[in-house]
Formats: sequence, structure tokens, C-alpha cells
Amino acid sequence: MLPANELISAMAVLAVSGALAGFLAGLLGIGGGIVMVPALYFTFGFLEQAEGHRMHFAVATALAIIVVTSIASSRAHYRRGAFNVSVFKTWAPWIAIGSIIGVALATSLSSRELTIFFAAMAFVMGLKLVLPLDDKTLGTEIPGGPAGKLIPTLIGGFSAMMGIGGATFSVPAMTLYSEPIHRAVGTAALIGLVIALPASGGYIFAAGEIADAPPGSIGYVNLIAFAVVAPVSFLVAPLGAAAAHRLERRSLSVVFGIFLVLTASRLFFEI
Repeated sequence: MLPANELISAMAVLAVSGALAGFLAGLLGIGGGIVMVPALYFTFGFLEQAEGHRMHFAVATALAIIVVTSIASSRAHYRRGAFNVSVFKTWAPWIAIGSIIGVALATSLSSRELTIFFAAMAFVMGLKLVLPLDDKTLGTEIPGGPAGKLIPTLIGGFSAMMGIGGATFSVPAMTLYSEPIHRAVGTAALIGLVIALPASGGYIFAAGEIADAPPGSIGYVNLIAFAVVAPVSFLVAPLGAAAAHRLERRSLSVVFGIFLVLTASRLFFEI
């Protein structure tokens, strides 16, 4: 049993990370997992969770929280007309399939291999948004056919494996095909829900019996951490969405690009 002061400190860290994750969810369309996963990982360390399972709990719990943040964020963006219904309807089934595949693969690939891939992709996509390359695209519309199925499947798969909401991949993917940044961010917010729902459910059923699971856990999802972080994230997400629509297109591209570059750099240093 943790001393009261350590437990309070852990809950405070989770609440602050939830507020930051919620704001980023609204501002950038992300689910906030890139903030929540490290915070949850270290919090579960305080709870003396076994090293071999700690990241699984962090990723799965972050995805469960993303279910809440993506709803709040996507509603705020949708009300402002920043949503591509056609892209969402086309991508949603393949995003969901990819997320299920991602959960299945999460325990078969090494963490290092996945981190290298994620960091490299995030860095390249971030540079694309930061540099003045708005007129450099791969096409004027998001592709259909096999590519139109492969792109969202990969987005769902890698996002589920990393515990993120998908915008890290989906926003750059959409803007490369001339989708306006505000609509890309708004669409990505709801994509996070399509990833998080099946993925968090998958992590619940894939866990099996875990002797040293943190108290209040169902599978790999910890309900205590969820109860602390999710309400704060839900309340703060609309503030981020409001801030996003006060920024001009170029400013929002730069903000998102810097976010990706910094995230990728941090991951490279940890490899």
C-alpha cells in the first residue's frame, strides 16, 4: 500500500497530464496518448507494477481515456464545420481493422523496433508540416482503391500499438493529399475514437490473468487512472479546439509539426 503523500502525488501527476492531454486533443486532434502513456508508465512504477507489463497497462489505459477525449474534441470541431465526413466514412472500417491487428501485434514486436519506426515517421511528417511545403503534396484528393484501404489500416495498427489517437499519422496523411489542416485535425479527432474503442477492448481481453496488476484493473486497463484522467481531459478538450480555430492555417501546421518533431526527438534519445 502506498503512503498517502505518494498516492496524492501520483494522482496529481495524472490530473495534470490529463489536462494537458485534453488540451492537445482539442488543439491538434490527437487523443493525448503521447502525453498520457509516459505519465501512466511512471505512475504504475510507483504502484510497483512489473516491468514486463507496465507499458501494456500504460498503452491500454491511455487508449481507454482517448475514447473520452476524442468524443469531446471531435464534437467541438464538428460544431465548427471542421470535419470531412467522406474521408471518415471511407477510412473508419479500415482504421478499426488496423487497430485490432495492432493489438494482436503489440506483444510480438519488440518495443525498440516499434519506437524506431514511430519516431522516424513522426519526424518526417513533422518536418513536412513545419517547413514551407504547403504547396508540396502527393495529390489533390485522398486516394481510393488499395492505397485508400492500406493508409487507414496502417494508421489504426500503429496507433493501437503505441497507445495514441492516430492524428500523429492521420493529419499528415490527409494534408499530403491537400486536405485543409483544420478539417484534417477535426477529422482526426473522431478517428481517435475508432482506434481507441476496439483497441482498448482488445487490451482488456488479451491480458489474461496478471498476478501483480495495479488495483482496479480490468485486463490491461486500469480503472482508477481512467477515473482520474478521463474527466479532466474531457473538460479541457473543447478549450483546445477553440484555440485551434483562432489560429491561421499556417500557424496550426507549424504547431502540429513542432509537436511531432519534439516527440520524435524525445523517442530517439530514449532508444
